[in-house]
Amino acid sequence: MNMNSDKAILVALITSAVTLFGVILANSKAAAVTNNEIKHLTEEVKKHNNFAQRMPIVEVQIDELTKRVAALEKR
Repeated sequence: MNMNSDKAILVALITSAVTLFGVILANSKAAAVTNNEIKHLTEEVKKHNNFAQRMPIVEVQIDELTKRVAALEKR
């Protein structure tokens, strides 16, 4: 091998290493953003589930209040 061939191989190896490092760094940042979004969405789902569990109770209370108002109106 001659000197130019060795330099070309060295440049190719350095370029590959830098590219690999960049890809790994970009992927780790993207994964961090994705994990943050998943946490946020999980919190929103928990809030929604809590709301969905409370709604039947509210509906029963509204029905009871409606009956009481109707009874008071009849008096």
